[in-house]
Amino acid sequence: QFIPVKLQWNNYVEAWTLLPFDRFFLNSVIVSFCVVLGTLFTSSLAGYAFGRLRFPGRDKVFLIYLSTLMIPFAVRMIPLYVEMQSFGWIDTLWPLIVPAIFTPWGTFLMRQFMVTLPKELEDAGRIDGCSFFRVYWSIILPLTKPALATLGIFTFLTSWNDFLWPLIVISSLDNKTIPLGLVAFQSRMAMKTPWELIMAAATFSVLPILIAFIFGQKYYVRGIVTSGIKGGA
Repeated sequence: QFIPVKLQWNNYVEAWTLLPFDRFFLNSVIVSFCVVLGTLFTSSLAGYAFGRLRFPGRDKVFLIYLSTLMIPFAVRMIPLYVEMQSFGWIDTLWPLIVPAIFTPWGTFLMRQFMVTLPKELEDAGRIDGCSFFRVYWSIILPLTKPALATLGIFTFLTSWNDFLWPLIVISSLDNKTIPLGLVAFQSRMAMKTPWELIMAAATFSVLPILIAFIFGQKYYVRGIVTSGIKGGA
């Protein structure tokens, strides 16, 4: 029956307690929070450099950096794993955080938004004696809230739902994230797949995404639209 006659609220309690789902949830929160903060900082800083500063080879460097988007993850997976292993980060949360905070797509989004801002704002800051970083931090960055919100939502969704890379680098139960935890429910009961528990646990995993989108939707469309208005500086 698609719509149950009686709601089984105990499925939510059992799904939360059968496995350390609170630990999975905490790991996902830590990873997603760190990835979002790191991505917003690195992408906005790189976007400011490529969009507002002038230096030799700027456009060529940006094109090369952007072209890395064409490299599929399957090609980068093994070299990235070897690199994480050399750092001693396997089966920790670091491989889920550090590689994810450098994204060409985020840099492209922030650059496209920043080139639409009036140059007079930057000139006024320079006249007042602001350094390049102070202009970026105090003048440019506050004006990029729509793009930052858009990038933050996309980054949060990607990090929160990531499955393949955590599956490769995480083995211990205490370091698993929510997507791996959902699979652990299925493997915990080999004889019968507890779909009711999996769906209850999936409900927990959807709530943070839904909340983030509800509170950030007013910036979401605005950031996408304004980031594609102007293409050069």
